[in-house]
Amino acid sequence: MLSHLLKATPRSKGIPFSTVALATSTANSPLPFASLLKECKSLSNARRIHQQILTRGFLSHPMNSLSSSSSSSMGTEILAAYLACGAPGDALSMLECLSPSPIFWWNALIRQDVNQGHLNHALFLCGHMQQFGTKPDHYTFPFLLKACGELPSFRRGVAIHAVVCRDGFEYNVFVCNALVAMYARCGASEEASRIFYEITKKGIDDIISWNSMVAAHVKSGNPHLALELFGKMSKSPNDNVRPHRSDIISLVNVLPACATLRAASEARQIHCHSLKNNLFADLFVGNAIIDVYAKCGMMDDALKVFESMNIKDVVTWNAMVTGYSQNGYFENALELFKEMQKERIALNVVTWSAVISGYAQRGLGHEALGVFRQMQQSGSDPNAVTIISLLSACAAVGALPQGMETHAHALRKCLMTWNDDDGEGEDRMVQNALIDMYSKCKSFNVARTIFDSIPLIEKNVVTWTVMIGGYAQHGDANAALELFSEMLLNASSVPPNPFTISCALMACARLAALRFGRQIHAYVIRNWYDAGMLFVSNCLIDMYSKCGDVGAAQGVFDMMPQKNSVSWTSLMTGYGMHGRGSEALCIFEEMQKVGLVPDGITFLVVLYACSHSGMVNEGLRYFHRMARDYGLDAGAEHYACVVDLLSRAGRLGEAQNLIEGMPMKPTAVVWVALISACRVHANVELAEYATERLLASESENDGSYTLLSNIYANAGRWRDVARIRLLMKKSGIKKRPGCSWVQDKNGTAVFFVGDRSHPQSQQIYALLASLIERIKAIGYVPQTHFALHDVDDEEKNSLLSEHSEKLALAYGILTSAPGSTIRITKNLRVCGDCHSAITFISVITDHEIILRDSSRFHHFKKGSCSCGGYW
Repeated sequence: MLSHLLKATPRSKGIPFSTVALATSTANSPLPFASLLKECKSLSNARRIHQQILTRGFLSHPMNSLSSSSSSSMGTEILAAYLACGAPGDALSMLECLSPSPIFWWNALIRQDVNQGHLNHALFLCGHMQQFGTKPDHYTFPFLLKACGELPSFRRGVAIHAVVCRDGFEYNVFVCNALVAMYARCGASEEASRIFYEITKKGIDDIISWNSMVAAHVKSGNPHLALELFGKMSKSPNDNVRPHRSDIISLVNVLPACATLRAASEARQIHCHSLKNNLFADLFVGNAIIDVYAKCGMMDDALKVFESMNIKDVVTWNAMVTGYSQNGYFENALELFKEMQKERIALNVVTWSAVISGYAQRGLGHEALGVFRQMQQSGSDPNAVTIISLLSACAAVGALPQGMETHAHALRKCLMTWNDDDGEGEDRMVQNALIDMYSKCKSFNVARTIFDSIPLIEKNVVTWTVMIGGYAQHGDANAALELFSEMLLNASSVPPNPFTISCALMACARLAALRFGRQIHAYVIRNWYDAGMLFVSNCLIDMYSKCGDVGAAQGVFDMMPQKNSVSWTSLMTGYGMHGRGSEALCIFEEMQKVGLVPDGITFLVVLYACSHSGMVNEGLRYFHRMARDYGLDAGAEHYACVVDLLSRAGRLGEAQNLIEGMPMKPTAVVWVALISACRVHANVELAEYATERLLASESENDGSYTLLSNIYANAGRWRDVARIRLLMKKSGIKKRPGCSWVQDKNGTAVFFVGDRSHPQSQQIYALLASLIERIKAIGYVPQTHFALHDVDDEEKNSLLSEHSEKLALAYGILTSAPGSTIRITKNLRVCGDCHSAITFISVITDHEIILRDSSRFHHFKKGSCSCGGYW
């Protein structure tokens, strides 16, 4: 018709078809306009045709006898043209003019809104439609319910369900299937199950009903129920359920349930089912099978499926790259990633994120940042997962500037908000990752600002854990315990999980806060964490050991129903740091009897225990047995332990020979161990040699300068002391001030050298003076060479009496009940004079004194120390 009209007007060249066609269409019939509307592709032309129809009165003019359509059919032609031109507003205005307004076109408008994501407007149209006298039908309800599910809006979904029942559509399988899907998307799994049960009871169920319910169980976190229901889909004909119901969608829905449960056996059965029923050839099924095998840790099976697939897309490749990365086969992931680049397969955000995450998990932060730069150059935008992995990479290498740039990028791309409704979305994950990154980069003010900016009700357990863990591991352990207490005491906060508990125990271990650690232990017993209890128990062993109560650590160990190598190693470490090497070696032998094979870390602990107990021959024997009996090559850390073992025993020449014969370059730890022993044994020449080698290795170790300065001071070489101190000043190295703290019922009291800030300072100094006079009477002689200042002996005696550990001990005696144990912690190695003085004080007082320094524990009782001189 259009071509006929154009041919009939030879002078129409260059004139728009609508103008020419309308100008030449003078017949008193609407049919030419109907034909023009069907071929119209322009909104402006559709409006012109609409105007001409109105002008000529064809909207209400009856069609010719060849058509049985009423005048409203012309209106529907106009409406259809508007929809075809992408003008739903014009279409709605036209529909409102029709009487009666056809349900078909209301459904078309609602469907278009749902497909385009205009969900609230789709629901508005339903109410608007009814105002014009048109009721929804069995085609309307599925679209409305889909809109409620995708919003999600449980309240409006329930209201539509009520209308479904009122209007008698509860027997329509399409409507009922939509109800199941809506309730599942709204997180109402019980309502979804109830609808599904009613469908099957009525006998109107189909494959979509079953698939919807399986998907609902997976989404609601009930993978066991999903697998159980899937099994019923293929029952034998003798059962009540019709057989062979599963299809491609069924497999794609149920395989994530296997992945969640790590159900490898069921995954294999479903794989076989797909092969037997010719469903495996589908790309979506193949991708889902690769994904489930990868999440079950079965990368060999995943690779076989990958290689057997004739058709692959980027999702297929991503499933393999992500699987390799998450299962620790990062080299394979990287190889596949490079192959994707070589094959020119379009890399998407999932591919890039998997590689960045793999580097981050291995602590290769700089490499992860390099991949991110490649990602940006490729034009691919990061998502929340990318940002989280990138922040983890920055945290791993302490790259604060790059972490701040990532933070800014996340804000620019709106990948994080501050008002997430459920508190569990990706934005909260990004915020948690930011807190973790800033904490590990020791920027605690920023980390705490982000933490405090999240409303209490929206903080999840990860939010609390990363902040507490950041303080415990990298910052102020006291702040960690304060925040943990706040978490427990606030009724609106979430309860801690095993990781939170472990972070708090780590803080207790750092501070030697035994009382707080016992309270946490009691909380654990009351709330018994089945999941993660092994992890918590190992942390309890470590906490008790580092708080000076190795007997309690042994008690926790004995009560553990299950133990792993960390449990045994933690207990061995505890005995080692308390100088109880024989018990540590007994634990080592028992560990092997239960079938656990020692590794390099185990032998590190054994050598450490021997070193701190003066068991030189035993330590050397175990060192040589590593390679001979266990096939383990000694690393630099093992050599450092043996150097420490020999040096503590005064065998400095053997220690030097061992270092010179090492198969690898000596690390800073090796040289520092030798320098420390040189201070104890006053070997200035060897200390100078070791320091020169340490500095030549370009290893940063501020403590080596302090050690050498102290060695010179002990030898009375004050010019060399001044030279080293000047060098430290020019290099920006500051000597860490020594401090000691002691706990009582009122909290923790901290003391520095010459500290007079405590309210009971006068009583403390008076008691200390009295104690020193009393122990001098039984043989104590101040070791003035530990007063590292060029002053006379009388002033040196005064300086020695003001050392922080002596002040802490005096306070402990002043505030403790007779016979109670006094626990002191010092951040540096205990002074030799203080060690001697405390040994004498333990004779004249009825206290056991437990002192933890930076190296080990000292248990003073009745004139002897557990270190036996090896400290």
